[in-house]
Amino acid sequence: RVGARMLHELRSALPPTIFFFVGFNFIVLTTNLLVANYAAAVSNFMLATLAALVVGKAVLTANALPVITRFDRAPLLQPILFKTAVYWVAVFFARLAERFVHFSIVDGHRPGDFAAYLLSSFSWHRFTAISLWILVLFLIYVTASEFIQLFGPAEMRRLLPDRAFGQIGLRRARENVDEDRRAGPPELRRLLGGDDG
Repeated sequence: RVGARMLHELRSALPPTIFFFVGFNFIVLTTNLLVANYAAAVSNFMLATLAALVVGKAVLTANALPVITRFDRAPLLQPILFKTAVYWVAVFFARLAERFVHFSIVDGHRPGDFAAYLLSSFSWHRFTAISLWILVLFLIYVTASEFIQLFGPAEMRRLLPDRAFGQIGLRRARENVDEDRRAGPPELRRLLGGDDG
């Protein structure tokens, strides 16, 4: 029973962890390419991996909150923005907690000095820049997961092109989506924000 619950939690944490692992490593790569002329590396693969694990755990924790489903029946834009905000706030505090652990345990400082450290020598510019990237990545992640939840994984695979999918097939798929949107059930139109009645 405990093993099944842990397996379920691991499966739930895997998609955001993989998404943010790729996203963070892409950010690390581009940042290091930008500062390559200055012979400095500002981040590394291990930090990006650790950050992806923190984000995966924060998403799991946020999903356990009953408030996360508050706007599930509202037009699609509302749950996307709400969940993005909730996840981002959860990760913001998780990153601060991770910094606190590093400050007090790894660096060996007194926990009571953490507030002074945040005000005096903490790199808020870097923290804010990374937080903004996390916000953008969460917006992409939540939008994709809401569409997968709305249409289902099989329908999303059908809509997305594969290697054998030519330009004609793509045009037909777009026409089918437009027809479904116009002639679809009122509930789907309401979710997409096109119909209030």
